[in-house]
Amino acid sequence: MPELPTDRITAVIPPEETLLGYLLRLSRPRFWLYLGGPVIVGVSYAADGPGELFSPLAIALFLYFTIPGNVFLYGVNDIFDADIDEHNPKKDEGREVSYRGDSAVTAIVVASGALALLFMLGLPTLGIVALLVWIALSVEYSAPPLRFKTTPFLDSISNGLYILPGVIGYTAIEGVAPPATAVVGAWLWAMGMHTFSAIPDIEPDREAGIQTTATFLGESNTYYYCVMCWLMASFAFNFTHWVFGLLLLVYPGLVFGILGVGVDIDEAYWWYPAINTIVGMVFTLIALWVMLYG
Repeated sequence: MPELPTDRITAVIPPEETLLGYLLRLSRPRFWLYLGGPVIVGVSYAADGPGELFSPLAIALFLYFTIPGNVFLYGVNDIFDADIDEHNPKKDEGREVSYRGDSAVTAIVVASGALALLFMLGLPTLGIVALLVWIALSVEYSAPPLRFKTTPFLDSISNGLYILPGVIGYTAIEGVAPPATAVVGAWLWAMGMHTFSAIPDIEPDREAGIQTTATFLGESNTYYYCVMCWLMASFAFNFTHWVFGLLLLVYPGLVFGILGVGVDIDEAYWWYPAINTIVGMVFTLIALWVMLYG
């Protein structure tokens, strides 16, 4: 697998033993664009011209959801999964850091979440609602009392949180909600992406007594569930524009390719940050083309 830019980021940031180095690794550099990328897409489709792309609010949203937002999301996850992660091979392989549990880390995770509330000063009502839903889902995905990640299908549905930064970015510029068909399609895409990423964790989760969509369905049926989510996402996006629906067919096609060639899912899982970045870039380029050449 070719090295991703985020792999190089990990190589140059401060050592894991330092607080900053640990926090940056906790934020999962490989997945930074899973939250930051939707902001770019949302702003690109809302903007009427290049000036709006680089408005102070748009830039602030991108910067927040690229690092502090990920510190908050994954920090909450690691705090409440500290015991479970003892069985997680991603931690053993060094691809993700293990939660070290000091008070400074906990305080920074909480502060990173509280920082998001400052955007309420500049967002329209719909943007504020989307922001509050994102905060709530980011917490309750991992934390009691709801802890969605331990309930089959609710773990998948709640991962629509990843597309909410795009909704927030769109409303920040346009002042209204993005097309409902695009939101539904993106939410279904996120459901499929989350469940696909849970396939390598099936055995560790079972050993830890955790119930997820993937552990409930089993590996084979989980592939079909992901394909169903992505086909439904493609169908929903067709009502926004057929090009978007066609683009989303990349995902079910990749599943059949992985199964057909017999690629190890533990390895294929790590391709997806690059794949998602490329797909997001195509979405953004389409928006910029329409903006400039309409």
